[in-house]
Amino acid sequence: MNKDNFVTAGKFLFDQYNANKEMEPLPKHIHPESIEEAYSIQHEYLSLLSQTYGQPVGHKLAYTTNTMQERAGLTEPCAGIILGSTVYQSPAVLNHTDYIKLGIECEIAVILGSDITPAASPHTIDSVGGAIECIMPAFEVVDFRTPDLQGMDRALTAISTNISNAGVILGDAIYDWQNLDLQRARGEMFINGESVGHGTGADIMGHPFAPLVWLANKFSAENKTIAASSVIITGSIVTPKYLSKDDSATITITNLGEAHLSVG
Repeated sequence: MNKDNFVTAGKFLFDQYNANKEMEPLPKHIHPESIEEAYSIQHEYLSLLSQTYGQPVGHKLAYTTNTMQERAGLTEPCAGIILGSTVYQSPAVLNHTDYIKLGIECEIAVILGSDITPAASPHTIDSVGGAIECIMPAFEVVDFRTPDLQGMDRALTAISTNISNAGVILGDAIYDWQNLDLQRARGEMFINGESVGHGTGADIMGHPFAPLVWLANKFSAENKTIAASSVIITGSIVTPKYLSKDDSATITITNLGEAHLSVG
C-alpha cells in the first residue's frame, strides 16, 4: 500500500464513524496487510477525527495480556492515541447517544512530567518511571463499532480504528506514588453498585508500567519522543464491560482511589 491508499482508508473509516453505526470492514484494496500499514491508516484516520475531538494529548496501550494477544495473533501490545476533548475528570457524565456500543475498562493512568526520548539502550520500568509525574485510576471509554473479527484481522482492524478508544476519565492524581506496590494494587469495577470484575497491576504484563516501556522502546526505534504532559493509559485490569443509559460505574484501585461515571 502507498500513502494514497492510507489516506483513502482513513477517509473510509472516518465516513463510517460519522455515519454513527457499526463500521463495515475495510475493502480489500485498502485493508492493511501488516501492523505497520495499520498504524499508517490509524494516523490518517486520527488526522480527520482530530478536527472534531482535538489534537493528540496522549496514548492508550492495548492487548496487554497474553490471552488478548493470542486471540488477536499478536506477540506484543498495540497502541492508540487519546484526543484532547475526550479527556474527562471524574465524576463524568457520558451521553449514551454519542456511542454505538459503549464500554469501559479499569486502568492505571500516568501523566509524564518530562519527555521520554530515544535512548541508546532499551528503556526499563525504572527509566520510564523517572519521567512519570503522577498516576491515577482511570476509566478508558471505548466505543465498539468494528465487526467481531478473529486473529490478525482483529488486530489490524483494531489498530486502524484506534482500538475503539473514545476517551478517558481520570481520577485524582497521586504525586507521591514511588513507594506504592503497583503490581499488587487491586483494581475493581462496579456497575450500578455491583462488582463486575477485578484484577491486579501484575495482570498488565507483570507491571502496569511495562506497556509504557514497550511504547518507549517502540518510539525509540522510530526516533520518536513521548512528550511531557502526555496522558497514558496502561492497559485494562478488568475486561471491558458494557453500559447502557442510566447506568453508573465506579472503579477502585488500591492506594490510588476511585473514579466515577454515569450515563445519561
